Amino acid sequence: MSEQIERDTVKDSWEELKIILESVELDMVKNINGNKSAGVRARKGLRSLKNAAAELVKTNDEIFAKVPMPI
Repeated sequence: MSEQIERDTVKDSWEELKIILESVELDMVKNINGNKSAGVRARKGLRSLKNAAAELVKTNDEIFAKVPMPI
C-alpha cells in the first residue's frame, strides 16, 4: 500500500470515530433527560466506538510499524 493511501486510511478511520462519538453524545444527553431508548442507543454506540477505536489502533500500528524510528 502506498504511504498516501495508508495515511488516508488512518484519517478516514479517525473521521468515522468522531462521527460515532458525536452520535453517542447526542444520545447520552437525551438519556440524561430521561429518554430510555436513547440510553440503549448510547450503549450500542459506545460499543461501536470501542470497536472503531481498537481498529484504528490496529491499523495505525500496522502502518507505522514499517517506519523506522529515529535514533
